Amino acid sequence: MMLTGLCRQMWTSPVINNGGWIHEYMANSMRRDSPQMKRIQQAVKKAGMLVVLGYSERDGASLYMGQSFIDTNGEIIHHRRKIKPTHVERTIWGEGQAESLKVVVDSKFGKVGALNCWEHLQPLLRYNEYAQGVQIHIASWPAEFEMPDPQKIAWLYHETGEASYRASQFMAIEGATFVAVASQVLTEKNLERNGLTGNPVTKTPGGGFSMIFGPDGKPLAEPIGDGEEGIITTVVNLRDIDKPKAFIDVVGHYARPDLLSLKVNEKVAKHVVVD
Repeated sequence: MMLTGLCRQMWTSPVINNGGWIHEYMANSMRRDSPQMKRIQQAVKKAGMLVVLGYSERDGASLYMGQSFIDTNGEIIHHRRKIKPTHVERTIWGEGQAESLKVVVDSKFGKVGALNCWEHLQPLLRYNEYAQGVQIHIASWPAEFEMPDPQKIAWLYHETGEASYRASQFMAIEGATFVAVASQVLTEKNLERNGLTGNPVTKTPGGGFSMIFGPDGKPLAEPIGDGEEGIITTVVNLRDIDKPKAFIDVVGHYARPDLLSLKVNEKVAKHVVVD
C-alpha cells in the first residue's frame, strides 16, 4: 500500500486490538473519487506519465487493497483490487471481484499489468496476466525485511524482502516481461506509529527492495539501499521481449492447453440484483 501505508500492527498484536487504530486508518484511506485522488491525477497528467497507484481504498464503509492505473491524460483507465488479502489482512480489507481479474491495460508505453504483494505467489493469477499479453509488469510491495535472529522470533523466509525480490524476478523470467518492483521503506517515525518499537523483525530505515528486471530476469538498474527513498530508472526496448519469448512463451508455443488450461470467471457479482 503506497498510500496510507500498511498497518503492521495487525501482524504484531491480537486482532481484537485493531479497534484502537482502525477508525483512524479508515478515515485516512482514500476514495477513488476523492479530491486527493484528483490531485494525484493532475500531477500524473502534468508529468506525462502512466502510474499504477497502490493504496488503501475506501468504498463506502469497506476497505480494499486497490491499484488504480492512471494514464498520461490523468484519467483512471482501470482499477483493480487485491483478489485475496493475505492472512490477517482479511480482518481489514475486503476481496477483489471478477473485474479485478483484468490486470493489463493498453498504453502508449505498451501493455502494462500489475499485481499486489503476495498476488505474485498466486500462479493462476500470474498465468492470467501472461494470457493478457503483459509487457511491463508493476509489482507493488510493502516493506519487507531480512531474516531476524531466530533466538528472538520464529520467522519464515518467504516473508523477507529477499524472497519478495526473487518472486518478482521469477515473474519476469516466467512471463518474459519487464518487471518494475516498487516497495516501501519503513522509517523510525513510522516504526513508532505502527507500534513496532523493539520488534525483532523490523529495521529502520529499511524494508525497501525496489528494482527493474528485464524479460530474462536480469536486473536492469543499480539497487538503492533498503533504507533509502529514491527513484530507479532504466530505458527498455519492448522488442527485447522476443528474445526470451523464443524460448519460453507459457501462453503460446511452450504451453499444452489440450492437457492443462486455466478457467477464468469474469462474471461480475453484485450485492443486489433487481429483476
